[in-house]
Amino acid sequence: MYQLGVDEAGRGPAIGPLVVCALGMPSTDVEILMRIGAKDSKSLSKKKRVFLAEQIFLQAKKRKWDVGLITCSASRIDFEREITNLNKLEVELFKEAIVATKAEKYNGEIYLDACDTDEKRFRDRVSSSLGSSWSQWSIKSQHKMDLENILVGAASILAKVHRDKEIEKIGQLLGLEIGSGYPSDPKTRVAIKNLVKGEYPNKYLRWSWVTTENIWLKENRKPIPKRGQVEGNSKQSSISDW
Repeated sequence: MYQLGVDEAGRGPAIGPLVVCALGMPSTDVEILMRIGAKDSKSLSKKKRVFLAEQIFLQAKKRKWDVGLITCSASRIDFEREITNLNKLEVELFKEAIVATKAEKYNGEIYLDACDTDEKRFRDRVSSSLGSSWSQWSIKSQHKMDLENILVGAASILAKVHRDKEIEKIGQLLGLEIGSGYPSDPKTRVAIKNLVKGEYPNKYLRWSWVTTENIWLKENRKPIPKRGQVEGNSKQSSISDW
């Protein structure tokens, strides 16, 4: 039987992308993840996550596992939130990551770390979005699935490490220390203050986040513009080349 685990990284930050990863392999290969020590990314140090991501990718190449990695830009997040909500966007991103694995030729099980208060609703929406070509697959959706299922835990590692790399790139491009990107991070709040100076907020900011809106209002004395009216839709989707 073939199995896919899907998880995301970066739902809450005010800076940078949201990343979703789908990792697929035969069920007989899952024990390899156990041997290399894969688990939920949040329980690991950054150094350990990077090491495990490298090991997972090496095994993926060696054993022909399937990896689908979707990088959703801050711009796309803002645009989608103007017309729908974050939960529905994540349904689409999970679908895109699953499809990117090109594993529909197999029959098997898909494990989702639910991004909705209603686990069943999230499962049903992802299933509907995938369509008939994935109808033979069994889909299981659960909160904190990354703690229960090692395949989802491994996907969370790949997603987190990829987002961290994207954040590092953004910091280098901007010449700023931006921290984790989360609104609770003092370094991030200082960075946001610098990134709202100008006619429009910086493109790497999530304009629709309350933290960004409040800092923009304080610095510019006017409401933050709607991103969709300024930029239109910006969509980034890719398979990781590591």
